[in-house]
Amino acid sequence: MKREVALGIDIGGTNTKFGFIDRNGEFLTSGSILTAQHADILDFLKELYMAIEKTFDEIRTDYVLVGIGIGAPNGNYYKGTIEYAPNLPWPGVIHFTDMLKEYYPHLPVYLTNDADAAAIGEMIYGGAKGMKDFIVITLGTGLGSGIVSNGHLIYGHDGFAGELGHVIVSPNGRQCGCGRQGCLETYVSATGVKRTAYKMMSKYNYPSDLRNIPFNEMTAQLVWESAVKGDMIAINTFKYTGKMLGEALANVVAITSPEAIFLMGGLSKAGDILFDPTKDHMEINMMKVFSNKVKLLPSKLVKNAAIYGASALVWDEMKERSW
Repeated sequence: MKREVALGIDIGGTNTKFGFIDRNGEFLTSGSILTAQHADILDFLKELYMAIEKTFDEIRTDYVLVGIGIGAPNGNYYKGTIEYAPNLPWPGVIHFTDMLKEYYPHLPVYLTNDADAAAIGEMIYGGAKGMKDFIVITLGTGLGSGIVSNGHLIYGHDGFAGELGHVIVSPNGRQCGCGRQGCLETYVSATGVKRTAYKMMSKYNYPSDLRNIPFNEMTAQLVWESAVKGDMIAINTFKYTGKMLGEALANVVAITSPEAIFLMGGLSKAGDILFDPTKDHMEINMMKVFSNKVKLLPSKLVKNAAIYGASALVWDEMKERSW
């Protein structure tokens, strides 16, 4: 008898990655195509379908595909649409699930925001197993978040709830890609770390190797490496980043009262250099009733996290619908 498998698709601005994962979280096989070279969504879907089918051929004799989950920027769970995603080559509203179902008419297809998919992935496969109330923060080029309450992801009435990255933490502060100023992700993200490093270089006279790096070549990875070596500019950069994140987390705890908050994504790999100041400032600013109750943890989904998250949509929906 064939075993059930879900397909997880992670749509990114440069690449679209996909993989086949079973109920137990075993990652079976994967593939990818270039996103950016497809200005026509129909051409993109055709190539994606061919790549998926070719990859599935590797395991087809032993597995049956039972559903497809998709994580995408500006993904709307209710409508199955990708709406005005700035880093994708397709403008406006893309009815993605409807289009993909032209190729897979007999399979359920689910789509959500990439950070929401990450939260479901953490619940199905990762450190949030058994938890009903938790938050996942994705720290990459921007800051995404997925909020789970009483075992259910919070989507809001329109499918776009949980945008912690676009909570204003500094009125009239840094310009954000969303068009507003002072959003959290302009301070807490790989891009935010880069901007903060230059702020620290102008504020302090500490010697630093970072001063020799042009702005366009600066990365959060370089700042982290300098911090590990004891560079005070880099250390202060992460202290400031942790302060901004910790204060924001203290506020969101007051709203959702999670058991744990998980950090995932490239920036979270900074480890204690980021976690320690974040935890400190979260507790300093926490309402007393929540003090020392909320765990701040690294995600257990390190490799292929986005694909795991997308595939987890399928298993979560099957559980909800008792299929």
